[in-house]
Amino acid sequence: MKVGVVGIGKMGRPMADRLITAGHEVAICNRSENAGVRALRERGATILPVAAELATVSEVILTALPTEDAVRQVFEAMSAVASAGQLYIDHSTVSPALNRHCAEILGARGASFLDAPVSGGPAGAEAGTLTVMVGGDDATFNRALPLLEAFGGKIRLCGPIGAGQAIKLVNQYLVAVHTLASAEAAAFGVRLGADLDTVRDVVGTSFGSSAMLLRNLPRFSGRDFSPATPVGLIAKDLSIIHSEAGAAGVPLLLGGLVEQSYLAAKARGWAEEDMSALVKFWDREADRAASPDPG
Repeated sequence: MKVGVVGIGKMGRPMADRLITAGHEVAICNRSENAGVRALRERGATILPVAAELATVSEVILTALPTEDAVRQVFEAMSAVASAGQLYIDHSTVSPALNRHCAEILGARGASFLDAPVSGGPAGAEAGTLTVMVGGDDATFNRALPLLEAFGGKIRLCGPIGAGQAIKLVNQYLVAVHTLASAEAAAFGVRLGADLDTVRDVVGTSFGSSAMLLRNLPRFSGRDFSPATPVGLIAKDLSIIHSEAGAAGVPLLLGGLVEQSYLAAKARGWAEEDMSALVKFWDREADRAASPDPG
């Protein structure tokens, strides 16, 4: 199929790469040229400068964008040129209401839409093992399934438009909470003399385990904060989560503390570092750097 991909970042690049491997004719659009764009060009992808142009030459258009503003702007531009029979799939993490808006403006042109946020990070996209949480109707889902299988391992139709985003926001809430909890637990264990490799081996098979504990402990011990999932991205997701929770009348008591922790991490300049960088709150060096000079 002729597939367009808008947003060649940490997730969009490997997803587009796997679509090329699966034999699809891929065109890509990104707001700037980066290493991912250049690599995909070498793999045979066509580079187009604006999303609206990409939408005119593609049967299916996938988006993987970092913010709600970017999603809104790109979909409003593409909807102006959308045609009957096209399929648009948004893999970004945004509010369900925004994706329902995307579906509405595309539907007015006769095009179909799915919200399909993903989990599993860049490594999952490269391995083709992403969890894909889809919102839409059965017929559109079945049409999209062969494409989603290029990079998805677990692909689930969760309900109507917006249902995929609802599940993704639950996931992101737990990612944020468990990452902060694993950082606290690791710092606590180290201060008591525990070895983090032993913590991972023993707690990793106990009730206290979580996917974020197993993911983050090697990063804590290796001081590897290279941004697979940046602090700023999780802070953005928490902002959406708390807006949605407020509208639904659901108090997220723990979530409020977690969101403030991510905002504090951003204030310390860690926005572009991996979320595992939250462990630095317990570094004596970081504590000293953040404290006023007693002299």
